[in-house]
Amino acid sequence: MAHALLQNPSPLLPTRGAQRQAAWNAKPPHLAFEAFEGLAPEPDSADASITSQAPRALAEQSVYYEITEGLLLQPATISPKYFYDQLGSELFESITRLPEYYPTRTEHAVMQQHAAAIAAAVGQGRTLIELGAGNCEKARTLCRTLAPDCFVGVDISADFLQGAVARMREEFPHMDARAVGADMTRGVTLPADIPRTGRLVFYPGSSIGNFDPPHALMLLEQMRELVDGEGEPDADGGLLIGIDLPKEVDVLEAAYDDAAGVTAAFNLNVLTHVNRLIGSNFDPAQWRHLAFFNTLHSRIEMHLQAMSPLQVRWPGGGVRDFAAGECIHTENSYKYTLPAFTDLLARAGFSRARAWTDPRGWFAVVHAQP
Repeated sequence: MAHALLQNPSPLLPTRGAQRQAAWNAKPPHLAFEAFEGLAPEPDSADASITSQAPRALAEQSVYYEITEGLLLQPATISPKYFYDQLGSELFESITRLPEYYPTRTEHAVMQQHAAAIAAAVGQGRTLIELGAGNCEKARTLCRTLAPDCFVGVDISADFLQGAVARMREEFPHMDARAVGADMTRGVTLPADIPRTGRLVFYPGSSIGNFDPPHALMLLEQMRELVDGEGEPDADGGLLIGIDLPKEVDVLEAAYDDAAGVTAAFNLNVLTHVNRLIGSNFDPAQWRHLAFFNTLHSRIEMHLQAMSPLQVRWPGGGVRDFAAGECIHTENSYKYTLPAFTDLLARAGFSRARAWTDPRGWFAVVHAQP
């Protein structure tokens, strides 16, 4: 099912460039839930073949303050980008294969069913830039249809990305394939020799739903700048993005609380990762996974709930007492209607858009252009 969307874009918000970054920074990063499926911090790894954009010492200091500030909030929060250490990335891959987790297979079905129409809308020979690339599996499928001249995978998990891009080079030897290690919520600067026109920014997996609407708008503005090559608007460029649509609550909640407990293990693993990052003493066995749909905000929420009174400490004198039943908020996943999402696109500067959905209307793939 195809849908023609934007015709008359709404006015742009004034948060562009430095103003936009200042607006983003005005709210602590953990409150923005500035993470998305497929991104993973790996502060103790580096590789010369990957373009990296954060000096290690500064990155580690930023991580420490971000996590500890979140733990001292009421309620406490941990940004979901810390789900994705090596084990977290592997657990998420397992989640995508679960029978309850419909987004991955439904998005894949939409892209397969409408492959010809998507290819006609996007065009071939592009520079394909995948944000939150992870294992690059979705980009691999797209490359077979679009035959891009260049592929750039962007992910904060440098080690995980390196292996994925190496496999892309093997499968597509005539395509220039690059890896950029970066936290895309902080902005992405591509290598200087990446073409500045004909760019297709690819953000699959409904990852935009991990951001509250104001920060989703800021991220879409950053994507618009990538499409434009950080220069004049490029009418030939575009954005291809996956959107999880509202549906029955029982379907949504099962997708984030599977019977096998894989999502629970994924959520609890963030505590082990945080222990490594800041030296805290979380015991995952003292916590349990919670996931539910917040109807008012049209979002799934994931939390970790303390099963008894406990105290968590970390170097630098940090301490937080948790009462039995108290929670740490670890993730949101907003479910946008197509009208609501196309309004965000228009406000971010995308004046044309078209969407394709599955027959049940569970998931949409949207192509938007300036």
